[in-house]
Amino acid sequence: MTQTLSELNINPATATAQDDRTLVIRDLHVVPIADRSREILRGINLEVRQGEVHAIMGRNGSGKTTLAYALMGHPAYEVTSGEVLWKGHDLLKLSPDKRSRLGMFLAFKYPTAIPGLSVASFLRTALNARMRPLDQGNDPAYDPSDLTRGGIKLVEYRKLLREKMALLKLEESFAARYVNEGFSGGEKKRLEMLQMAVLQPNMAILDETDSGLDIDALRIVAEGVNAQLNPDLGVLLITHYQRILNYINPDVVHVLAKGQIVASGGRDLALRLEEEGYAPILREAGLVLDADEERETPEPAEVETAH
Repeated sequence: MTQTLSELNINPATATAQDDRTLVIRDLHVVPIADRSREILRGINLEVRQGEVHAIMGRNGSGKTTLAYALMGHPAYEVTSGEVLWKGHDLLKLSPDKRSRLGMFLAFKYPTAIPGLSVASFLRTALNARMRPLDQGNDPAYDPSDLTRGGIKLVEYRKLLREKMALLKLEESFAARYVNEGFSGGEKKRLEMLQMAVLQPNMAILDETDSGLDIDALRIVAEGVNAQLNPDLGVLLITHYQRILNYINPDVVHVLAKGQIVASGGRDLALRLEEEGYAPILREAGLVLDADEERETPEPAEVETAH
């Protein structure tokens, strides 16, 4: 049965900036910089608390990735109104690197290859930048891109990396490869999970981590997420299909359509979407569907394997 936000105790009006364990999104409106006349997000209200897994489901073009990018400060999007509160800060006033230092993390739908940069070097630099205090200025003695100037000691980092790779069942040779160069779809997503494990965020946004994966790769990625779930980690899991929810159990499922959350419920809502598609729920929300929206999109063929 579909439930309202208030029935799920998700009431943005009651959250405060002092609630450091809850990501609070209030009346978020977002437009793309390339076309400011086209509003993509039209008033998102959402709360995600550390220790909870919230799934955001929606059709292509519903605004799922825009929400992820807006939360992390992607320069291609502009927030026209609303606020995002986290650990006593309005995230919208902070640069992406400061959002990361506050414990935010984004796993990309399409990770980028970086030829010539090893996974080990990339992760150490990212970790050093993540550990840098939020209020630290341009201290010449500290440079996260220079492994000799500040940050985690090499011995400690190697130990940490080995522990996290063992947790995710990755071979040690993985760390010597160049970031995403020649990686399969499954390997790219496993590297995203390794980044998450090394950076140890408090709030992780996973943008269609299941996209393009076959069932074996999907299971491996889901195991990587489940291995990291703990009371200090909140997860906003963005997906188009419910199949990843067969492996990652959400506390709350939200349906995003036309830039708004139109329904929320438990896992039964995801199962209903699998059985009936999005059209019935969107009609119940009073949305007028276009002809192409009435047609259900079949789940994509399995195209990538995990190596």
